[in-house]
Amino acid sequence: MPKSEPALKDVYKKDFYVGAALNQRQSSGQDAQATALIRQQFNTISPENLLKWGPVHPRPGQYNFQPADAYVAFGQQHKMFIIGHTLLWHQQTPKWVFEDEAGQPVSREVLLQRLQEHIRTVVGRYKGKIQGWDVVNEAIDDQQGALRKTKWLEILGEDFAAKAFEFAHQADPKAELYYNDYSLYRPEKREGVIRLVKGLQAKGIKVTAIGMQGHYGLRQPTIEQVEASIVAFAKLGVRVNFTELDIDVLPNPSRRQGADVSENYAADPRYNPYPAGLPDSVQQQLARRYADLFALFHKHRDVIDRVTLWGVTDADSWLNNWPIRGRTSYPLLFDRRYQPKPALPAVLQATGSARPAGH
Repeated sequence: MPKSEPALKDVYKKDFYVGAALNQRQSSGQDAQATALIRQQFNTISPENLLKWGPVHPRPGQYNFQPADAYVAFGQQHKMFIIGHTLLWHQQTPKWVFEDEAGQPVSREVLLQRLQEHIRTVVGRYKGKIQGWDVVNEAIDDQQGALRKTKWLEILGEDFAAKAFEFAHQADPKAELYYNDYSLYRPEKREGVIRLVKGLQAKGIKVTAIGMQGHYGLRQPTIEQVEASIVAFAKLGVRVNFTELDIDVLPNPSRRQGADVSENYAADPRYNPYPAGLPDSVQQQLARRYADLFALFHKHRDVIDRVTLWGVTDADSWLNNWPIRGRTSYPLLFDRRYQPKPALPAVLQATGSARPAGH
């Protein structure tokens, strides 16, 4: 891209980190064009999959650290703020974690031991290198804001999150520790997260930041809804991160908003309307949407530490395959040819229309 354009990380340097989630080809340096773009634009990275339990700890006593080592080395080489994602989640956790050799549920003691050993090993390996961890991911349900019914809750009870944070803090006392979830603009989920974090704080457990995933559409949620959650979370005395930002421009077969990866639908051309390219009118809507969001982030730069896009280019996005496989999706700032979309200059100029936060 033209050198005259300033980089995202430079425009927002005094405000917050700007980052991207990397896939394994990118973090291992196999995608030279992506490496150039990441170095130029971003100063923080997150791993899309390689530090989730399944990929990094597939079998008892067996760890697969090679991809994660390469990811961390990439971040260090380019002087990035490196994020670890994620230690406790109900998805992408192998069945063996919750079961004994006979396939029966393990006891609370055994599961706690497994959780502690996993966190001690993974966080300990990258102590002082990975600066922030998504400790607990998506533990609040979509409807009521209650704790999600998972094996973690079923076997460990309601203190599973407290235990995960305690173990992570023991493994690296200096690392930032986060709670991360989607659809946190919804009042029920917001209140659920506030209850969870207050409960942790009451036990003396420090939560550095709440990660709002930011899987949004062109119109939903409204800027006011997102802002209400930024303000509510800041009142807890925690920072706010936008951890998985992307804008889905395609029609949604489900009326539910969010990122529940278990929801999938059959292919239907109605839901893949732009296989040959995004019409200019939609490009402009996307640019305006990104500009509005970054103006909001800039306004609240006193409490926001980081804004991370979930992918580098449109080709990398998980939205090409969710909730319908094989769609042509356009949710990010760079297109499939690694070129900036109209949304990029819109984001670079968004600081001009923002005013300092009023809290």
